[in-house]
Parts: sequence; structure tokens; C-alpha cells
Amino acid sequence: MAKRRKLVRTSPDRVFAVLADGWMYASWVVGASHIRDVDEGWPAVGTRLHHQVGPWPLHITDVTSVRAVVPGQMLELHARAWPIGAATVRLDLEPVEGGTRVTMVYELTEGIGRYLPRRVQTALLGPRSAEMLSRLADIALRRRIPAVY
Repeated sequence: MAKRRKLVRTSPDRVFAVLADGWMYASWVVGASHIRDVDEGWPAVGTRLHHQVGPWPLHITDVTSVRAVVPGQMLELHARAWPIGAATVRLDLEPVEGGTRVTMVYELTEGIGRYLPRRVQTALLGPRSAEMLSRLADIALRRRIPAVY
């Protein structure tokens, strides 16, 4: 399990707007290479986005689904890249002085990755999580975001 935090100097609503735009997923998720479709109503519980992970032509086609959501505050995803495995990714958005504290908890839950010791998961996923938070912050700070939720 990897846990990372980042202060994003904008409101939780602006950060959540990026998360609520399923078509932006490949822009902030390291390894996601193409979004094929986004279910109507994303990010409602049970909705999915259909993506590819990895470089063409070796990409994996799979889905990520919403497990829990509190608009403007939290999004929990079940991210699949089968046959490699799947993960639970939770993003919590907390308003703080100067912006939003975004906390990402990333845990391998299915496939071969779940057998890795937590220390190894943290070592592998920590830098990836930090990069995803950096990308999310850049988009939230600089992109014109229409209200989509």
C-alpha cells in the first residue's frame, strides 16, 4: 500500500472536477494510455471508464469502476489491468489553508501484486502515486474546467 499527500493550491471543487471528467483519466494516471469510453453518469458509484494501460501494441484493455464517491471530497476506484491485477485507489480531498490536501492511498488487491509485502508495494507504488498527484495538481491549477458533476 502506498499513501501520498500533496497540497494543491486550489479548491477541492476544482480538483474534484478533474476526477469527475473520466476523459481526463489518462492525463493524470501514470500508465493509462487511452480512454475508450466513459459510462454516462461518471463518477457515480458503479460507473466505469474503459481504458488501455501500457504502450501500443502491448497495451492491456480493461476498466476502472467507482466504488465510492462524495463529490468534492472523496473518490474511491477499483482499477483493473488484468491479467496483471487490480488495485483500490482512494483520493481524499481536504480543504486546508492555501488550497486542498489531496491524499492518495493505492493498494494492490488482486493478481500477483497483492502477494507483494507492503514494504515492496510502497516502494513500487509510492513514486507512481507522487507523479499522479503532481499531474492531477497541474491539471486542476491550469485547466479551464467546466462543471461536470
